[in-house]
Amino acid sequence: MVRKIKKKPTLTKKQTEKDLKEKLNMFDRLPDECSACLDPFNKTDREMVTTWNVVVRNEEKIVRLYCPSCWQHALDVLEDYATKDDNRI
Repeated sequence: MVRKIKKKPTLTKKQTEKDLKEKLNMFDRLPDECSACLDPFNKTDREMVTTWNVVVRNEEKIVRLYCPSCWQHALDVLEDYATKDDNRI
């Protein structure tokens, strides 16, 4: 019994270039400060680049940047909300 192996469709060169162009365009929209507390962001600081969080909304073409403390605060609020919601049931 012989089975055909389906190959994963590959992107054409034109599609790949278009995707790359869109991603680079979104990178240009990266803010210079935290979107919540307005702490400055240094794009050349390796530690900042690895610890800060980026949220990209492709449909709205919005890029938001959050420092670690604001990101943790948002996660804590979501977790708190989820536990309060679970207690209501």
